[in-house]
Amino acid sequence: MTKFQGIAPAIAEALAKRGYETLTPVQQAMLDPALDGADALVSAQTGSGKTVAFGLAMAPTLLGGIGQFDAAGAPLALVIAPTRELALQVKRELEWLYALAGATIASCVGGMDIRSERRALERGAHIVVGTPGRLCDHIRRDSLDISALRAVVLDEADEMLDLGFRDDLEFILEAAPAERRTLMFSATVPRAIAALARNYQRDAVRIGIASEEKQHGDIEYRSLLVVPSDRENAIINLLRYYEARNAIVFCSTRAAVNHLTARFNNRGFSVVALSGELSQNERTHALQSMRDGRARVCIATDVAARGIDLPGLELVIHADLPNNPETLLHRSGRTGRAGQKGVSALVVPVNLRRKAERLLDGARVTATWAKPPSADEVTRRDEERLLADAAFDEPLREDEQALVQALLDRHGAERLAAACVRQFRASRSAPEELSEVSLADARKKDRRDGSAPLREDMAPVRPDFPDGRWFSLSVGRKQKAEPRWLIPMLCRHGGLAKRQIGAIRLQPQETYVELSAEGAERLLAAIGPSRTLEKSIRVTPLDGAPDFSQSRPDKAGFASKGPRPEGATSERERPKSKFEKKPAFASDAPREKRDEKPWSKQKGKAGPKKEADGPKQKAKRNIAKKRPA
Repeated sequence: MTKFQGIAPAIAEALAKRGYETLTPVQQAMLDPALDGADALVSAQTGSGKTVAFGLAMAPTLLGGIGQFDAAGAPLALVIAPTRELALQVKRELEWLYALAGATIASCVGGMDIRSERRALERGAHIVVGTPGRLCDHIRRDSLDISALRAVVLDEADEMLDLGFRDDLEFILEAAPAERRTLMFSATVPRAIAALARNYQRDAVRIGIASEEKQHGDIEYRSLLVVPSDRENAIINLLRYYEARNAIVFCSTRAAVNHLTARFNNRGFSVVALSGELSQNERTHALQSMRDGRARVCIATDVAARGIDLPGLELVIHADLPNNPETLLHRSGRTGRAGQKGVSALVVPVNLRRKAERLLDGARVTATWAKPPSADEVTRRDEERLLADAAFDEPLREDEQALVQALLDRHGAERLAAACVRQFRASRSAPEELSEVSLADARKKDRRDGSAPLREDMAPVRPDFPDGRWFSLSVGRKQKAEPRWLIPMLCRHGGLAKRQIGAIRLQPQETYVELSAEGAERLLAAIGPSRTLEKSIRVTPLDGAPDFSQSRPDKAGFASKGPRPEGATSERERPKSKFEKKPAFASDAPREKRDEKPWSKQKGKAGPKKEADGPKQKAKRNIAKKRPA
């Protein structure tokens, strides 16, 4: 075990069995002889191997040079984590790391049976891993004896403060023996963490890992610009394009998690949900499904997924943009762990592009801006996978020869290959057609908000149809018509693909839609002689392109002003609108209009209205009332 010098033999052997060839920077830093027995404040990013790092740092303090643990009694070490998932993950890591040293490890986390935890503590444990609230409960109920503690570890200390566990942490640290060793691990060291270290650590060694200079070097960041209505379709194409062994999709709300879970289940993806409304048992089963391969996609909220570690997680998708750079890094840190590569894809609606740019700048990461995979790109990727499938390299077994020869004699090689292709495609969800981002619209928005212009290769304009045909739909702006529901309706009832729909021109009472020649035929065949879609929307084929040169209504519903007639005044000549504001009082009207309406016709008045009295007149009148007769 010469490659792990300075480590207890049992720990070094466990690392070798686990497949460790080298240690990460934070793990190597914890073996520094200058740190032996000292407190430490360590800042290292998520996924840098912190669990093994503080496991290595605690080993000399717990084992005391004997190499093996004695019989379990009162805990020697306490590890505090912010969430149940992270605490259970830490427990699993420490179990294999200390297995050959004979350690007994117990967990105390919220949501689990507290009676079972109490019995485990009564039997004895060398290391206890738990969440702040549950550990405080056990200490107050005298079921957790921390009088023999030699080391206390705070994992993700900044997250624990953010989640409001300051009081619980201070209670635990004040109840622990004063001569203990305290190790704090945090992704960042804000002022609150520095104050906590000053109050509860003694001459702590400050360790900053050099990898902080380059955030998540093993993660490829991609920002994918989409039309807002295509967000879910883009996620489907991403999952299909990468075919990751494990993927996680982050949403901002529980409702979004439930919606995407139902949608992806219907599309044939093996999906599990992870949100705060699930019980601890349900969350444990969901994560176990991801680990053993029964599910490949996890849809989660930020809080539910905090601290989870899924082995082989290759793809992170941000279905909803995070609220701050720290959340972006936390989400992305679920992949690219322990030297493995990963992809973090942000699905960015056009109207949120500047927010995405600010998030990336704040996180100090560089993303490649592109379009999400198209249906054709997903299909080509599938063909590459089929051609490279390792099953074709396996030799023909003896028990297969007779059946293979019978299939060749009956169907021939070409039909067998076609059947293989069909079966391969049927086992996967069909990719989605995505709308092209309008470059002209994006540039207009760029001029309004000052964003950097889009590249030509990133957002091409929707193609024109040289042989296309125009149709009129009997719904327009006044009926709240919008392309985001017109296009799905045409695809659903007209049997169209999005690529067959061209320009859409909204008018006050109708909408003009251009279709390709193939799309026009499919629409006419689908709607039949009735020529109607849902909501009784009539479809009228046009002989040619509509005349857009006519004056178009403006936002207020009036015709745009044309050339001014000779002799016309500067005032716009148009009919009075019924919505035009009328004078509130007769005195507000022009003088020549005031006397047009007889005073006797005014509601509730028999004659002209007297002028209002001023303050002096009111005062004189009051004095006159009080004066005796």
